Amino acid sequence: MSAAHGDPVDIEVDGRTIRVTNPNRVYFPARGETKLDLIGHYLAVGDGIVRALRERPCMLHRYPRGVDGPKIHQKRLPGGAPDWVDTVEVYFPRYGRTADELCVTELGSVIWAAQMSTVEFHPWNSRRGHVEQPDEWRIDLDPMPDCDFARVRRVAAVAHEVLDELDIRGFPKTSGGRGLHIYVRIRPEWGFADVRRAAHAFALEVARRAPHDVATQWWRKDRDPSTVFVDYNQNARDHTIAAAYSVRGNALGTVSTPVTWAEIDRIEPNDFTIATVAARYAEVGDLHAEIDDVAFGLDTLLDWADRDDLAS
Repeated sequence: MSAAHGDPVDIEVDGRTIRVTNPNRVYFPARGETKLDLIGHYLAVGDGIVRALRERPCMLHRYPRGVDGPKIHQKRLPGGAPDWVDTVEVYFPRYGRTADELCVTELGSVIWAAQMSTVEFHPWNSRRGHVEQPDEWRIDLDPMPDCDFARVRRVAAVAHEVLDELDIRGFPKTSGGRGLHIYVRIRPEWGFADVRRAAHAFALEVARRAPHDVATQWWRKDRDPSTVFVDYNQNARDHTIAAAYSVRGNALGTVSTPVTWAEIDRIEPNDFTIATVAARYAEVGDLHAEIDDVAFGLDTLLDWADRDDLAS
C-alpha cells in the first residue's frame, strides 16, 4: 500500500543513493510543489548551491510538514546522517556550548538535508579552515515595511557605485524576500568584529550618498519605514542569511537568486521561484561562478570606520 505522501524514491547523486520519504508531500501551497520538487530544484542548481555553501558551517531551516507547518531552526546536524556527510564544530560563547553543524562539501549533503525537510540553507560567512575569520562580506539591503522595490533598486545602484570606487567586485542576488544581497569575497585576515565595522562604514557611506533612501539606525523604531536598512549586523558572528539558490520558506517557494547588476532595474522579487529558477540556471548558469576567483581587502573601509569612530 502506498504511503499517504507517496512511496519512498531513491535519488542517485554523484555515486550516493539517497532515499526520499514522503516525496509527494506538498511543501509550497501556492502552486502545489512537493518535497520531490524541492529536491529537483537543488539538483538543477547543484554546482551553484554547493559553491554557495562549500565548507561553511550551515544552519538549516527545516519544515517537516511543508512551509505552512512548524519551522525548526537546526544548528546541530540532524540525527541519522550518513557517515559521508561532513560537519564542522562551532562554539557559541553566549551559551558556552559547541555544535557540529552541516558543512557541505558535495551535492549529496544538500540533497540529504532536503530529504530531512530542509528548505532554507543559512551558511556562516566563514569556512571550516578559518571559522573565526570571515571570507565573505555581506551587504544586506533590507527594505522597511513601507519601502517599495524601486527604492531598493536605487540603493543597490549607490552600493554598486561605492564598490566600484573601492575597486571591489560585488556579486548581487535577490534575498528571496523583498530585498537584495550583495556578496564580496574578502581575504580571511580579519575577525568578525572588524568585518562588521567595515560593513558599518560602508553602510554609512551609502547613506551619505542616498540620505532619503537609506537607514542605518540600529533600532528599528528609529528608522523611516519607507527606507532601506543597510544591515551591517549580518556580518556579526553566527549571523546567517539564506545562501544563493536557497529556497525560502514561503508559499511561493521563492529562491535567493544571483542576478547581474544590469538586471536589477527590471526584476521583481517574486520572479524567482522553484518553478522558474531551474530553467534560468540551465540558460545562464551560475552568475556567482567567479566569486571565488577574487578576494579583497578591508583596509580602506576600516580607515573609514576609524574616521567615523565606529566601535567594534
